Amino acid sequence: MTETVLVTGISGFLGGHVALQLLQKGYRVRGSLRSLGRADKVRQTLAAAGADTTSLEFVALDLMKDEGWDEAMAGVTYLQHVASPFVTVMPKDRNELIRPAVEGTTRAVRAALKAGVKRIVVTSSFAAIGYGWSGAKSHFTADDWTKHGEADVNAYIESKTRAEQAAWDLMREAGREQDLATINPGMIVGPLLDEDPGTSASLVVDALKGRFPAVPNISMVFVDVRDVAAMHVAAMEKPEAGGQRFPATAGTYSLMDMGRMIGRAVPERAGRMPKFVLPDWVVHLAAPFVPDVRSNIAELGSRRTVDEQPLRDLLGRHAIPADEAVAATARSVMANHLA
Repeated sequence: MTETVLVTGISGFLGGHVALQLLQKGYRVRGSLRSLGRADKVRQTLAAAGADTTSLEFVALDLMKDEGWDEAMAGVTYLQHVASPFVTVMPKDRNELIRPAVEGTTRAVRAALKAGVKRIVVTSSFAAIGYGWSGAKSHFTADDWTKHGEADVNAYIESKTRAEQAAWDLMREAGREQDLATINPGMIVGPLLDEDPGTSASLVVDALKGRFPAVPNISMVFVDVRDVAAMHVAAMEKPEAGGQRFPATAGTYSLMDMGRMIGRAVPERAGRMPKFVLPDWVVHLAAPFVPDVRSNIAELGSRRTVDEQPLRDLLGRHAIPADEAVAATARSVMANHLA
């Protein structure tokens, strides 16, 4: 296969899995890095995971700079725009997250349009679907959009929503809306490719270290990274996927549920898992003094779910079960001696 795919953020958790699946299918992959000094490490990681890296090359790109995008797009057939800033503690200035997310997506999509790529796939998030509804609904579909300005819309959620909206606006203006697909995963778990857990697996790492004797009443949409990567590839390859958003979910589970899943996967650490759920009033008392609690205070008591049918339609099967996905994270964390 001679078609080249540009994968932005290839050194990240999801970007690595997207690149791995593309290479295994025979595509040529051009991965973007902020610094080419990481290229050898990424190549070694993908090779160790079973990829033939003779069809892998790298380019240096910065989401906040114009330089290099035209060169990076030369000869590219498809764009997989996976790179995006992610934090667990929200910055004081929301624009520290929103600006790079929106500008990075804008640069990537404009460069791809200029280069005449066939299909653009953008990694968005369930964050762009299921927030800002003030409790008016709890089940969401691809037709739903997060509403700005509400209490549960933190900087990260707003950044993902505005970035995806920017991508659709650009494609609509170009008359090429059918050449864009977005993937909207919840909390991404699954096997690590190397010893860098990034932010996605940080909750599992902390749980295995016994840092959560108790947890707040918070639930999240979970999905396996292997499914999310497969959805990126399928959305790129299938003509009928164009012009669509694809929520990615294996179900909604609480932090206590996640602790039980980890304990079953790594029995020797089961005793370190959360023992009880903190009352909401305790969490509210702690919030002013603990930034990561304060950033997620609006999540207390909520249980959002999202339609799994788009994943099933795209992949032709059900999602990998959440307990398998969390178990894979936990076991790879232990195998890499991260906890």
